Amino acid sequence: MKASIIENPIQRITLIMVLLNAFTTPLMLSAVNVAIPSIAKALSINAVLLCWIPMAFLTASAMFVLIFGRIADMVGRKKIFLIGTSCVIVTSIIASFADNGIALIVARFLQGVSAAMLYATQVAIISSIFPPEKRGYAIGLTVSAIYFGLTAGPLIGGYMVDLFGWRASFLVHLPLAVVALFIGLFYVKDEWLSEDRGSFDLFGSILYMLSILTICLGVSFLPSSLSLILILLSLAGFILFFFFEKKHKHPIFDVSLFYTNRIFTFSCIASLIIYTATFANVIQVNLFLQYLKGLSATTAGMIMMCQPLTMAIFSPIAGRLSDKFEPRYLSTLGMAITCCGLIMLSNLRIDSELIYLIFSLIITGLGFSLFSPPNVNAIMGSVEKKFYGSATGAMATMRIIGQMSSMILVTLIF
Repeated sequence: MKASIIENPIQRITLIMVLLNAFTTPLMLSAVNVAIPSIAKALSINAVLLCWIPMAFLTASAMFVLIFGRIADMVGRKKIFLIGTSCVIVTSIIASFADNGIALIVARFLQGVSAAMLYATQVAIISSIFPPEKRGYAIGLTVSAIYFGLTAGPLIGGYMVDLFGWRASFLVHLPLAVVALFIGLFYVKDEWLSEDRGSFDLFGSILYMLSILTICLGVSFLPSSLSLILILLSLAGFILFFFFEKKHKHPIFDVSLFYTNRIFTFSCIASLIIYTATFANVIQVNLFLQYLKGLSATTAGMIMMCQPLTMAIFSPIAGRLSDKFEPRYLSTLGMAITCCGLIMLSNLRIDSELIYLIFSLIITGLGFSLFSPPNVNAIMGSVEKKFYGSATGAMATMRIIGQMSSMILVTLIF
């Protein structure tokens, strides 16, 4: 990190704090995914419960991220960030001591709630301390840290699981999380919050959480008729939430942004689309490599690293470019390149060479890295500072709903 880019010591130490958590949370997530077969064997978990180990985390994150974004605007973004860091540490230790499937799923849900505090504040803090001409670079570094965590997780997690068992996968990120907490408590003195704190919208929060929970349950019951009923109930809940928030004086999310702020609206929709299109690639490529190509899990994992590693390398560059050029144009170019990568992946055949697959993953990763930091920069640059928490929560919600939508599509296709 060049001093000429980030000269302010407060900006530098705050960025380090955010980057550490941006790296450690996905590190833990991807490490746990590697440990799932060992968890299933050790705790005798059936297939239905097993799928809820990752789903519980995703559901909790989606339920609470928008709410914590609003709370962070009211009470302080650093405060919520540090509480989230502390809770991630505690819930990870609880998860590592789980002795049955239900206890582990409950711990994973609590982990998701804790992580939602981080998702709701990371970009908001970055946007609060960096001026517009440097914001894109800092966001790019944050996105890069996330993908380095996703890349390192399977390697570090697999090694720790082989040495110490599946419980180690929940503890692998703790040293860096403790360092991030220490930095936040003793070195980051500033606080950032909205000037107009307002009141907390309890009914809107409950309605939003129930709608998210209902759609997650609906997804888990696919393709039964109960699933369709739950998904329709969820959509009705979201519609009611929209109209309620529209009339509320201090909503948990100012939905007027969607029909008064064109850049914000289209950037959020773009995020939803690209996550819907790409998230399930991990599962499909993994099945292709292990079932059709007959490769080992380790070899398949090494090949699949190509995409997140490409994202990690190019995200800071894309973020810096978004400080100099119009972010919307860069995001559009990124989506176009991602589309090319997806078209290449759709043409995979049983006899396709592995080099073709690797090149397809690199192209997809390059497109995503050109899309993500500029898109985030465009969203944060389009709202006032008082909406930073809500905007960050909205981005995280779009990402998580996109991920779930991607899984729905793949499930329906299967």
